[in-house]
Amino acid sequence: MNQNNLPPTAKKEPQILELHGDKRIDNYFWMRDIENPEVIAYLEAENTYTEAIMQPTKMVQKQLYEQMLSRIKETDLSVPVRKDNYYYYSRTEEGKAYAIHCRKKDSLDAKEEILIDENKLAEGQEYFSLGVFQISPNHELLAYSVDTNGSERYTLYFLDLKTYKLYPESISDTYYSFAWANDNKTIFYTQIDEANRPYKLFRHQLATSEQQDKLIHHEADDSYFLSVGMTRSEAYIIMSIGSQVTSEAYYLDANTPTNSFAIIQPRIQGIEYEIDHHGDYFYIVTNDDAINFKLMKAPITSPSKENWQTVIPHRDDIMLSGISIFAKYLVIYDRRNSLPCATVRKFDTDEEHNISFPEPTYAFFEGSNPEYHTNILRFTYTSLVTPPSVFDYDMETNTRELKKEAEVLGGYEKAEYASEMLIATANDSTTIPISIVYKKGTLKNGENPLYLTGYGSYGYPSSATFSSNNLSLLDKGFVIAIAHIRGGTEKGRKWYEDGKFLNKKNTFTDFISCAEYLINQKWTSSEKLAISGGSAGGLLMGAVINMRPELFKVVVADVPFVDVITTILDTSLPLSVLEWEEWGNPNDKTYYEYIKSYSPYDNVEVKNYPNLLITAGLNDPRVKYWEPAKWAAKLREFKIDNNILLLKTNMGAGHGGASGRYESLKELAFEYAFIFKWLGINS
Repeated sequence: MNQNNLPPTAKKEPQILELHGDKRIDNYFWMRDIENPEVIAYLEAENTYTEAIMQPTKMVQKQLYEQMLSRIKETDLSVPVRKDNYYYYSRTEEGKAYAIHCRKKDSLDAKEEILIDENKLAEGQEYFSLGVFQISPNHELLAYSVDTNGSERYTLYFLDLKTYKLYPESISDTYYSFAWANDNKTIFYTQIDEANRPYKLFRHQLATSEQQDKLIHHEADDSYFLSVGMTRSEAYIIMSIGSQVTSEAYYLDANTPTNSFAIIQPRIQGIEYEIDHHGDYFYIVTNDDAINFKLMKAPITSPSKENWQTVIPHRDDIMLSGISIFAKYLVIYDRRNSLPCATVRKFDTDEEHNISFPEPTYAFFEGSNPEYHTNILRFTYTSLVTPPSVFDYDMETNTRELKKEAEVLGGYEKAEYASEMLIATANDSTTIPISIVYKKGTLKNGENPLYLTGYGSYGYPSSATFSSNNLSLLDKGFVIAIAHIRGGTEKGRKWYEDGKFLNKKNTFTDFISCAEYLINQKWTSSEKLAISGGSAGGLLMGAVINMRPELFKVVVADVPFVDVITTILDTSLPLSVLEWEEWGNPNDKTYYEYIKSYSPYDNVEVKNYPNLLITAGLNDPRVKYWEPAKWAAKLREFKIDNNILLLKTNMGAGHGGASGRYESLKELAFEYAFIFKWLGINS
């Protein structure tokens, strides 16, 4: 290798970290100081090294980017959503990175009214993200918020849609949640603390100074997040306060916003609940004595727990995921046999029917349904072979109308590809679902390159969704697989419980079992296997390559959460205290020792590791840049192989990487080019 292409040196004076009588030596603790010019210089040196190593792939990156871009309909239009006498939609234009948000009054043939052009707001910004986008009940005002560095600290603005002039006030350090009151002049918003935790709820009157805002609630417990929203009935504003395992909710009549919020049920450790409204009742999804959740209702006049009445009892084999309430219908979302399902129930008769879906593995998401008095449920259906398809489902006639299927340019033929649900077996005989997609005619001969992903944390299921970008892999002979490992909720809430706290290692061994199964079934081989995961999925990547490095050829770890103990012991960081209810509190010696036994950074050893690409975001509030940076440095110190190790830090973005559709595609093309090069795939 050219001497100018050597990776930078990172080792400095060690920091000794001690807890429970255990001393951990951290040679790279110094990287946490973002004010230290040496830190920025080091990250830039790593980027220079990465750029040099990847220079021979520039043409492949360009080809992949152009290929992926060519499949996207750059000038496109979302399916309009009706609210009262307005139709709201967004559209994109060729060459522009961001969406344009519009509406039409009374008819889709009416003149277009542009509400927000994100491209104009993003001018001069290296990064741009739109947060809140909420129209007032009378459709005359727009509240929106923006983040221009990836820190997820949003500034809130108010736009008069009659004059298209901004109100004089703006509110900084706000979070995603927001609610209008029905008077069209009172709003509720959440503000974040230094650790990016939404901890205060304020009431604001338009055209007044932020200093005059009324503090409604200050959540002092660092393990709780605060949010606010409105019921679909538009009758109540709900303030929700929740940790990873405990909930508390308050309600306020949306017509009397200066009144005080009233509590639904005071928090009880370990009991979660969510609220919606219909008629004289609040409807409550809760895990109270119901691991897979159940549906209750309670009179608005006395909504506390002792008055809850059962609507849908707990079911051992079905997990209640949530509900959606309309004037005449209750829509029930659940998970059965590892798949999402939906049931429609009439309020007046309790008659119900299921919404069916045709494929062996798929994803289903409720769309935008702002109307309360309607028979139509909008949802999006997709699978590994079916592009996202927006349907309007008539809940009265049980019929559906396809409004739009995302167009894949360049002649995509769904019939050329196949998807399946496979079943692997874990070390403890637990069965693990695997969703796969491949081009028809693919042989199970052990010679296929295979791209395996997973997540397995926080109860988030890994959805089997379509991406036209996957075609750049599939058409090169790749098999793409998703491991539905413990730690998600694919097979119910217990699936999550069995992958957290002192069961966390199940997540990692499940993923390894899925990889072994795919190899044993001749879908691929270790020499052809690439794996990828981000955030907690990056933790997964770090854990499995410590445990079984020889099993994988190429690894991509995006913004990986790999320095688990050090991070969650630091309560000044975002999410740390909240994380104790996911991983365990390391101040407890039992949890400390268990977390230390799998924490990727703490378990780097002198041995061979796969080819590895690690990414980071300098402004990432969720996984601080120093976690991937420290991990890369420690891996360089210990690994004894000749495989490549690259660290790529986006110096102007956060957890989600680059903003804008073009820059995001370039980042993906870079990752695919890395995989191609070290799997030996010809471009």
